[in-house]
Amino acid sequence: MTSTADLYDEHGDALQSLALPLRDFGGRLAFDGPIRTVRCFQDNQLVKELLATDGDGAVLVVDGSGSLGTALMGDMIAESAVEHGWAGVLIHGAIRDSAAIGRLPLGVKALGTNPRKSAKTGSGEIDAVLRFGDVEFRPGARLYADEDGVLVER
Repeated sequence: MTSTADLYDEHGDALQSLALPLRDFGGRLAFDGPIRTVRCFQDNQLVKELLATDGDGAVLVVDGSGSLGTALMGDMIAESAVEHGWAGVLIHGAIRDSAAIGRLPLGVKALGTNPRKSAKTGSGEIDAVLRFGDVEFRPGARLYADEDGVLVER
């Protein structure tokens, strides 16, 4: 994959740049793919359900409202994402089991960690247009991520 810096140099403002202090947690630091989305708050049931379906190289973007109060993904859900062919997961919130996730061939970026489990009621929305960090995440648009950050097609 071409670095995000080189992609931005080539395409400029045709790409949105995510201005958030995300941390890398997955075993794959550079990843890209078409976007799928989940909007949820301290409830990871929809994340779990979606990552258990065929990912076909997609990147799941989860808007957890930036909450670090509970984890929206742990190692078992991340393992399911690998088994189902997802390229990566970007979480505007927290994860748990970070050491185990770091050993998986999956791109994972999140704001931080919290060992506390989330609710499992299924509240939220799948494939909604999300907006955070001055970026609009539309299902189907391509996301590029590496150690320098995240770029998204307009």
